[in-house]
Order: sequence, then C-alpha cells, then structure tokens
Amino acid sequence: MRGLLMALVGATALIALGVTGAQAEGKRAEVLHWWTSGGEAAAVRELANTFNAAGGQWVDTAIAGSGSTARPIGINRIIGGNPPTAMQFNTGTQMNDLAQQGLLRPLDDLAKEQDWKSVLTPAFYNAIQFQGHIYGAPINDHGQNWLFYSKPVFAKAGVTEEPKTWDEMFAALDKIKAAGLIPVAVGGQPWQLQLMFNAILLGEGGKDLYAKVWKDLDTDAVKSDKFKHVAEVFAKLRNYQDPGSPNRDWNVATGMLIDGKAGIQFMGDWAKGEFIHANMVADKDFGCILGPGESNFMMGGDIFVFPVLKDAKATDAQTLLATVIMSKEGQLAFNSKKGSVPVRLDVDNSKLDACAQKGLTALKDQSRQILTSDVLTPQDIVQTEQDLVAQYWTTPSMTANQFAEQFAKVIEQAK
Repeated sequence: MRGLLMALVGATALIALGVTGAQAEGKRAEVLHWWTSGGEAAAVRELANTFNAAGGQWVDTAIAGSGSTARPIGINRIIGGNPPTAMQFNTGTQMNDLAQQGLLRPLDDLAKEQDWKSVLTPAFYNAIQFQGHIYGAPINDHGQNWLFYSKPVFAKAGVTEEPKTWDEMFAALDKIKAAGLIPVAVGGQPWQLQLMFNAILLGEGGKDLYAKVWKDLDTDAVKSDKFKHVAEVFAKLRNYQDPGSPNRDWNVATGMLIDGKAGIQFMGDWAKGEFIHANMVADKDFGCILGPGESNFMMGGDIFVFPVLKDAKATDAQTLLATVIMSKEGQLAFNSKKGSVPVRLDVDNSKLDACAQKGLTALKDQSRQILTSDVLTPQDIVQTEQDLVAQYWTTPSMTANQFAEQFAKVIEQAK
C-alpha cells in the first residue's frame, strides 16, 4: 500500500484535500464501506438510523465485494482530494500509511473526552493508534476463527455430536459426503482461504504457535513439524469442497449452509449476520465452534477512519459519527445484526445470541484471546502470505514442506 500512496500523493492531491467530497451542510456524512450482504446491510441500516436520530444525515456509499475491492477505491479518493466523511477499514495496520501521510484526522481529543481507553481492551485501544495518536473509531469485535455448521445437514448425515478433534471432523465430513451433500462450503478467494488456514493454525497448532508465526515472525516455528501438520490438515480439506468454490463470495458460501446444501464453513462471525437475516436461530438451526482443537478467540474487527477535511461542518459530522460509533446504543444496534460483539466492554450483551455468548465467554479469559494477523503483522507480509496460502490450496502437488519453506522465505525477505 505504501508504494501506491507514495505514487499518488503529490502536491496537487495535498492541495485538493478536503476541498470536495465531504463538504456539506449540517451533519451530513458520506460513509464509505463494503457491507453489502443481507446481514451486513441490515447492520448498516441500524447504525445509520442511530446516526440520523442523533442529528446526522447518513449518506451511504457501499462498494460491493470485499475490502480488497473497496479499500483502493477509498484510498484513491482520499489521496486524490475527494474524500468521504468516513471510511471503513479492518482493525489493524491498514490505516497506517494514510495516517503517516497526514491524511487522517487524529481522534485523540475525542477519545480522551469520552474515555475510550477505559471501555476498550488494551489490545483494541493499541490497535487504533499509530505513532501514539488515535486514528480509528472501532465499531465491533469480530471472532475470525469460527466454524459454523448446518444442524439439518449434520442430522441428515448422521453426525450426532460437534467434532472436538480433527479426526472427528474428517469422520463427520466423510459422512456428509456419503449423504450426497457438500461437506465444506468454501469461497476460494485468497482472504477467505487465509482466514480458514489461520483458524486451523490457532485451533490445531495452538495459540503459542500462532503467536510465533504472526506476532514474532519466527521462521523456526514456520519450519516446525507442528506448522507442517497444520498445513496438511488445511490441504486435506480440498477433498471436501465442491467445483463451484473458486471466487465464490463468502456470503454465497454461508447461503449453502442456510439452504441445507453444505455442512460446514470456516468464517468470521459476520457470517452469523446472514443466519440472523434468514431468521435462523443459533444452537437450533445452526451451530458454531471455536475450534476444533484449542478453543481460542481470534480478535479482529472494523474501524472507521476520518480523512482530514477543511470544512468545519463536515468535521462536525465526523465528530458526531465517531461519537455514535463509540456509543453503547450504536454498538449494540449494529452488532446485534452484524453477528459480531460490541468492542466496548460496558455494553449489556445479555440479549445477544448463543454463539455471541460463546465468544463473550472466551473474551472474559485473556488466556484465550489473540489478535488477527491484520493487527499483529505488517500488511505487506500479510498480503504476500495470503497469496501463498491461496496458491497452496489450488496446487495439490505442493507439499506441506514446500509450503512451509516458502512461507518462511516471505518472512525472511521482509525482515
């Protein structure tokens, strides 16, 4: 991303910054995001309604696809002088280059006034900072290592218990396959495949190995037998996908579980928003597992950043929006539809669904918490490893040893 920014940020862009785009009367806020699936759109409406009720005017700029599609569009607008009022990013290092270029508004005064530090976990409070300044307003805490399963499909295939180990999981997948159903609903896009790999790394490899790989960038850990075992488990899942998996969107894969066509899906808890949107009930119509293996919670999420604007009214709209995003009401309204949990620690979560309660239980135990690679690891490494994971998935001839060697090489070259 740094190369893109350095190539596009010039004198003309800096002069133009804040002159167009989000300048508008009152508390009008153009919000750029990529939440377009059924469950996501429902969650956005809740947040927009809360903002409008507080005196704002939400102007929706939704870009279909994933963040890999929407982020470059938003970045180009910001550095080209036509910024939105606010833009979605994933929690972590994605915002850092824009912040370093002085293109994002620091939120230090607002965060201090509203005491964000006391209501956020230390990990999330640190994750919205760059070089000692706060640049992001976090809206949610997404568990990214969930395994969702269709209870009707399990019943039809004769799977009577949640798999607790990978031996039990593969036995269940074999039963689903024998029943003429699709065992694993996979969206064969690189980010989805890396999410699935990371879930296996955390569950089967364990929290310590996951931390050594993504936080410490320990190449000895990557070359270990345990890491190679994780790679073998991941590769074995190729045998349980269907021919339609390449480039399938994540919500389409979730729909395969909702429609009773597929058994399991590895996905973040935003998939739960699709189940909720389909009027399905957690632990009744679908199940959720943090595993198999170690039952840890991989914390990620979404933030909003606010480009530097010259218009005072537009800046006031930013302040109102950031306040609503960080309010108890805004957090609960959004997350009850999104499938995630509020990032604030002081929100009453008692009415959230059964899967959310499992996640909240994990979040009460710091020994079960770890951050997603987007927060722990520089983005250039994350993106390169993501492409490698996708290559490994689509290249059955690549061995676990070869994958581990290439994975380690990426880290070594980046250091």
